[in-house]
Amino acid sequence: MNDTHEKFDLVVIGGGAAGFFCAVNAARLSPGLRVVILEKSGKLLQKVKVSGGGRCNTTHHLFELSALVKKYPRGERFLKKAMHHFGPADTIEWFAQKGVPLKTEPDGRMFPVTNTSETIMDCLLREAEKFKVQIRVHNSVQAIENSEKEWLVSLAGDRKITTTFLCIATGGFPKREQYDWITAATGHTVVSPVPSLFTFNIPGHPITQLMGVSCKAQIKIIGTKIQSEGPLLVTHWGLSGPAVLKASAFAARELATSHYHFDVMVNWLPDYNENSLREKMLMYRQEKGTRKVSNTEWLDLPERLLFFLMEVSGINPDQRWADLPAPEQNRFIKNLSAYTLRTQGKTTFKEEFVTAGGITLSEIDPNTMESRLQPWLYFAGEIMDVDGITGGFNFQHAWTSGMVAARHISLKAADNYPAS
Repeated sequence: MNDTHEKFDLVVIGGGAAGFFCAVNAARLSPGLRVVILEKSGKLLQKVKVSGGGRCNTTHHLFELSALVKKYPRGERFLKKAMHHFGPADTIEWFAQKGVPLKTEPDGRMFPVTNTSETIMDCLLREAEKFKVQIRVHNSVQAIENSEKEWLVSLAGDRKITTTFLCIATGGFPKREQYDWITAATGHTVVSPVPSLFTFNIPGHPITQLMGVSCKAQIKIIGTKIQSEGPLLVTHWGLSGPAVLKASAFAARELATSHYHFDVMVNWLPDYNENSLREKMLMYRQEKGTRKVSNTEWLDLPERLLFFLMEVSGINPDQRWADLPAPEQNRFIKNLSAYTLRTQGKTTFKEEFVTAGGITLSEIDPNTMESRLQPWLYFAGEIMDVDGITGGFNFQHAWTSGMVAARHISLKAADNYPAS
């Protein structure tokens, strides 16, 4: 190779969470390793900065491995092996050792106690400085090539870098052709990307007048087996909230195929189904028939939502249970337990956009993150066909894959690259 090329031991492509975690830990474990992070934009750790409303949902307080991997619509089996090496408890300990304790919120999400993502960013930047990791922004990789047991990385401006180890941690790409520079050079295949973690557009529907209303609900995407339960938020464009985001993640491919035109069924009282709700109403009518429908304690719904569902069922706000006609009662049962809405499109949920798709997992060793096709090539983060629901799970995958790759690079450097 041309000696004029700048040389490193490890080049990490991508200045996000996974890329930083791989770089700083490889440099920490092998202090002599010459490491550089190449970031095409002018900004580092952007998802870290904006996630969780600027607080950084760093991981999730879920330590049981079999339950943890169920939070990933794609990559469950792969992650069961990877997270055996580095899971949420390890993430918590790693940051604590760096002076960044995390706290757990009631829903299990974990944030830095400072409540600001800057704490996580500053920690990673300090580690990079401490272990002499070079960081280069505005460095767009144009091509990679494996030659003479080294990787040649071609940058914009006709600049080139050679490296022994290469880790691709660019995040996911929204278009299939954006992976071509990887597949052409490595022989890897790609699962075509589709969006995940999005909200449901229901344009022009009267329910959007309830924007801001939130409650626990169960939703089911009709025509699939996918359903989810959790907080649901009505917006001015349709439906959002954790229940919707989780369903969108697990149904990402089916919904892409339908061009995001589908029916979603909402059970506003997830503790009941249609039959148990009917039984509850009949019993209540017998016991408290003189009470108004709108003043029913077990119909634990926001007032605006309850009155909306009564109205679309043809029930007057002053209607007593004893006087409620059967047709209106049946419509009410249906609207409470199986309210169907036609979705016509999707909207990206704030900064939580995630790509479902990426490098095919069978071509990557989950115990090392090394390519099964190209030695000394590694992957970390969302570039792989792994994605999780909201709650800190995507960041946990970034930490896991970055650390697992770093450890194996360090071991390989010690065994095969003593000059470093």
